[in-house]
Amino acid sequence: MMALGLGLFVQSCNNGTTYAELKDAEREAIQRFIELNDIKVIDEDQFADQDSTTNVANNEYVLFKESGVYMQVVERGNGELLQNGRHEILARYVEEQIVEDGTTDTLSYNTVGNWNAHPDEFILTKQDNSLSASFGGNGAMYNAHQSAYVPTGWLIPFNYLKVGREIKGRSKVRLLVPHSEGTATASSQVFPCYYEITYQLSR
Repeated sequence: MMALGLGLFVQSCNNGTTYAELKDAEREAIQRFIELNDIKVIDEDQFADQDSTTNVANNEYVLFKESGVYMQVVERGNGELLQNGRHEILARYVEEQIVEDGTTDTLSYNTVGNWNAHPDEFILTKQDNSLSASFGGNGAMYNAHQSAYVPTGWLIPFNYLKVGREIKGRSKVRLLVPHSEGTATASSQVFPCYYEITYQLSR
């Protein structure tokens, strides 16, 4: 799939579409998504003033300017902020590509609504604000993208969430992730994604 995506990207560039034009199209698609869904964007200062929360009733998303990721904290969780070290994380998610007109197409899912579904598992390593992670080889995300790489956009929330071990202690976020912080597929084809994800500590 990664090879196919790279081939499509190269073909697109050969047809006259530059990388800069693809990035412009991506930004426009995200902006249309924001407008279509009446999202209120807040900055990181306001997010900090609100104790790293977003007002879901007002449909707030915080924009992290350095990465271009937008995040809505639906449930912060009832655990603790993660400490430095390795953590086993369970994730259930919906992944949708944001297309040109701001609507979405479903790419893959391990549905957040079906708690009988086997969650995706990954090992998260935290060192201060530095985060890295890799999937196990049998989850929906790994199978969809044939890669153990966990998108960096998935990791940003862990600096703010209080992930618990029980389902009632789980954290839930909604993310708008540009290709630069996304999957290998999104990176190679230059498209943004919408995610709804719940995180839970495995042990």
